[in-house]
Amino acid sequence: MDLIKAAKDVRENAYAPYSGFKVGAALRSDSGQVHAGCNVENIAYPEGTCAEAGAISAMIAAGETNFVEIAVIADGPEPVAPCGGCRQKLLEFAAPTAKITMATLDGKSLTTEVAELLPGAFDRSQMGNA
Repeated sequence: MDLIKAAKDVRENAYAPYSGFKVGAALRSDSGQVHAGCNVENIAYPEGTCAEAGAISAMIAAGETNFVEIAVIADGPEPVAPCGGCRQKLLEFAAPTAKITMATLDGKSLTTEVAELLPGAFDRSQMGNA
């Protein structure tokens, strides 16, 4: 399954009555399954959920804990990058070399690796024996 198409399709279900900025994300887990999520806003703004977090939650709910690639799409002039919190979430469930493709509805895209989005990331190695 094409991840950009899956992200574009789920984006249509986004709940974004406050910003009007719909975002979709789709990831491919280690097993090859595709899991998708969209942003869900809330009148109490910090209580919303990003599309990337929704896709990760769907993967976890399906019993998987690692993905190899993800696509994120929004209707902006340039490919939209995940927010800081989502960058940390992405790194939690993927190898630093996992691919991330950011895309627009009109076909622009940018592909990089998760580690490139969060240099100097906080990770398990910094927690000692925890």
